[in-house]
Formats: sequence, C-alpha cells, structure tokens
Amino acid sequence: MPVTDEIEGVLIDLDGTIWKGNQLIPHADEAIAHLRSLGKRIVFVSNRGNWSRRMCYEQLTRFGMAVTEEEIILSSTVTAQFLREHYPLCQVWTLGDKGLREELRLHQVRLAAVPEEADFLVITLHETMTYQDLNLAFRAVSHGARIMATNIDKTFPNEHGNAIDVAGMVGAIEAATGRKVEFVFGKPTCFMAEAALRQLQVPPNRCLIIGDSVESDIRMGRMHGMRTALVLTGNTKPSQLDALRAKERPNYVLDSIGDIIRLGKEIMQ
Repeated sequence: MPVTDEIEGVLIDLDGTIWKGNQLIPHADEAIAHLRSLGKRIVFVSNRGNWSRRMCYEQLTRFGMAVTEEEIILSSTVTAQFLREHYPLCQVWTLGDKGLREELRLHQVRLAAVPEEADFLVITLHETMTYQDLNLAFRAVSHGARIMATNIDKTFPNEHGNAIDVAGMVGAIEAATGRKVEFVFGKPTCFMAEAALRQLQVPPNRCLIIGDSVESDIRMGRMHGMRTALVLTGNTKPSQLDALRAKERPNYVLDSIGDIIRLGKEIMQ
C-alpha cells in the first residue's frame, strides 16, 4: 500500500478511542473537529451492538460533536441490515440491551413474540442481564433458532477499566446448548468494513482506521488495505506493544486520538 496515497476517509472507533463509559477522552472532540477542518470524510465504526444509531448519535452530540446518524456504523446496524436483506421474513429473538431491538425494528426486522418462534437468536452486550433473559435465549436455540452475534469481543474499556463483552454471553449460550454462533457482524469482519466503505465512498487504500483494539480495529484495517492507527487509551497498553507480531503492528501508535491534532497532516499524506 503506497504511503503516498493521501488519506480521504477516516474510520473511528468509539469505546476506548472517543470515550470510556460516560467520560469523553481528552481532546477527542477537538480531534474530530480537526479532521473535518482537513476535509476528511468520517465514519464512526463501533462493535456496540447493544446500542442503536440514535442512542450513539445522542451520546456524540452530548459530547459536543457535529455528526449525522449516517456517519455511525454499529454492529447492531450491520446485523439488522444483513437480516433485512437476506432473511426478510425471519423472526428474531435477542439477548442484549434494548438498543439492539430498536435497531432491528428500525430496519423492519420482525421480533418473535416468544423464543420458540424465533428463526435466529441475536446475541449482543447485555449490561442488565438476568437469569430469565439468559434462559429465554436458551429456549430459542433449544427450539431451533440459529445463533448470530453482533461481535465476539471479550472485553471493552469503560471508566472502571475493562468490562466483560459479548463473548461472555455467547459462551454461556454455546456451552448450554452445544450450538455454535454461525454469523458475526462486527469488526474485524467484512460486513463491518464494507458498510463503512459504502458510507465513505472512498477506496480502502485512501482510508485510515483509528482504534484501541489490535484484534478488531487494526486487524480489520490491515485485512482490507487501510492504514491503521492504534491509540493507547483503551484495550491496548504500552506494555503489550513489544509482544505484537509483525502482522499485528499498526502503521502508527498514538497516545490518544488527540495526537491527530499535532500529527494529522503527517499521517494523512
């Protein structure tokens, strides 16, 4: 990938890159404004499958960022789009917070009235999960529902450190039913990359992805021919950098996305 290709589109992660929990990472809002001042097209790409785009839009605007819902690509959005396009008559049961159901309804995906009627179980992060929620999902799979996951990240960063992510919910259902997840839609999959590139209308060799996860953000960028920038404000710590294999290494390592203000012109050329 020639480094002379000027960056036109920027894919930006959210958790651990823009915010941690309800706390904005310092200078993240200024970094976004700076990228816009350079004329870069922006899309926010997040494995947040338990949120709808509306919820994410409201969070970004609370932090003072000028953004449109179309610039937000969540794993819940990509999951809903896939179901609507490929299984338009299916019925779905969910294990996850209400944002996933909101996004499914927005895309006219039918939600099953009872778990036994579901064709698919869609699993995402469930921060208020009860035994009943878990058992209803178990019933859906026991009656033939195929399993999908918005993503399979093990952890995500919040204001208290790392928190358990979707892999924990998936593990419980797989262990109890003996069935495996058939589809995963979040980063680093092609589903997420293609959705972001469609929105940007920029070829991948002219894109930069900025994120805190080597496994999702950096891997997706490398697999699709994008330049990559790893920030050290979330999942990845400086002590982990030396252990990265050559194919895992990002093009750039930033202390935070705020470094874009200082290094933006250098990285974008």
